[in-house]
Amino acid sequence: MNDISGKLSQDRDLELEAKLKALTTGKTNSFDFEGETKMSKIKKKVEEEAKYESSVTEISQHYKAVLGALGEDTERQGLQKTPERAAKAMMFFTKGYRESIADVLNDAIFDEDHDEMVIVKDIEMFSLCEHHLVPFIGKVSIGYLPNKRVLGLSKLARIVEIFSRRLQVQERLTKQIAVAITEAIQPAGVGVVVEATHMCMVMRGVQKLNSRTVTSTMLGVFREDPKTREEFLTLIRNN
Repeated sequence: MNDISGKLSQDRDLELEAKLKALTTGKTNSFDFEGETKMSKIKKKVEEEAKYESSVTEISQHYKAVLGALGEDTERQGLQKTPERAAKAMMFFTKGYRESIADVLNDAIFDEDHDEMVIVKDIEMFSLCEHHLVPFIGKVSIGYLPNKRVLGLSKLARIVEIFSRRLQVQERLTKQIAVAITEAIQPAGVGVVVEATHMCMVMRGVQKLNSRTVTSTMLGVFREDPKTREEFLTLIRNN
């Protein structure tokens, strides 16, 4: 780390430390559990912000080195802030590493005597291929057969977001979504189908513009019962 980067990082640490001190100087009764919980959340948020800024600084330096290795002048106007912008973009593309299923689901699991199939289809998905660090983009369709409990519909999309915002392969992504839903509500069965276009096949390599990759994971009755599986696949194909 050069002197300028080191000074910026030190100044940022001091700023975050001051922010934490300012947020926590309010006196709290030792028996005020709600206040203690609030302070704990504030401290966690400040620590996460500090870690984020540190990661951006480090990744920016590596991006600058990559640009230089490509033969670019990193001091020219168009590239001066590119390393930092690229670092922040990469942090967003991989934000799923800093999120958990438990935090996302929160209180969105409901007791409900519903035993018919629930389907949310064509959920937009953006991810990064872990082999080339280029995007693959597509849609996810999810179906499950409830077993006395249902999940808030938007949470299915949030589960997709958590696992897709990581370095991935489509096969693993498909299974992770299905397993997460199974662990969350123990349904009678889960089906997940992912259809995506991979830029590693479009922009490089074989360069096939119209190719699409389809993967599926079937668990429980979706795997064991052909009729249930066929109903799910028919419903997600219909417009």
